[in-house]
Amino acid sequence: MYFLQFTAESSSNSMVERDFTIGEVPGVLWSPASSTADRAPLVLMAHGGGNHKKHPAMSGRAQRLVAGCGFHVAVIDAPGHGDRPRTALDEQEIAVMQKAMATGEPVGPIVVRYNDHLAELAVPEYQATLDALQELPEIGTDGPVGFWGINMGTAIGVPFVAIEPRITAAVFGQHWPDVLAEKAKQITIPIEFDLQWDDEHISREEGLALFDAFASKEKSLHVNSGKHKELPRFEADSAVGFFARHLS
Repeated sequence: MYFLQFTAESSSNSMVERDFTIGEVPGVLWSPASSTADRAPLVLMAHGGGNHKKHPAMSGRAQRLVAGCGFHVAVIDAPGHGDRPRTALDEQEIAVMQKAMATGEPVGPIVVRYNDHLAELAVPEYQATLDALQELPEIGTDGPVGFWGINMGTAIGVPFVAIEPRITAAVFGQHWPDVLAEKAKQITIPIEFDLQWDDEHISREEGLALFDAFASKEKSLHVNSGKHKELPRFEADSAVGFFARHLS
């Protein structure tokens, strides 16, 4: 069993930011500055490929959830990302991926294979993180928990949510169905799913296939025009509203 250890703390914009470690896994917890002692829902997030726990997309989403909903938000660095060292396999897969992108070859099979490997490592780390965070009095073991992860965050989040009954609502999107569709069939909680209609890497058929695989009675598909990295920022506001409805 790993224990949570806080390593740094700062505050700004009415939000407290606390760095932590669980074993050798580094993470960050954002909380409302005025009510850190009050119990509130938790949203676990997972960052995208090549990013890290404090990437602007993560801190921006956290700010919306903390300031707008009074929630706690936590992210950990995925294996081989952020403050975690890369293995020889990480370096190999990244090099193959970069070569494929430079030569215009399909990157899907490479990303799916590599993300599946990362998910095998990250899912138990997210379970340990949730265990440790729920020991905090301001979160507790009986409060609702959400999950938010796009791209690689979906590759990690779908297998995590599929086996984790404590998650009660989730936002996913922008990933291939190859490995994830069977796991998505095990998920019945409310889902919001983002899809880029002109994604140059993930075809419309592939994106729709993953959305269709979820067994949730309540699931919402958000489709926007644009390429893979052009997901509109207003979808973050939609996700915050989704969590406010299901976790508050």
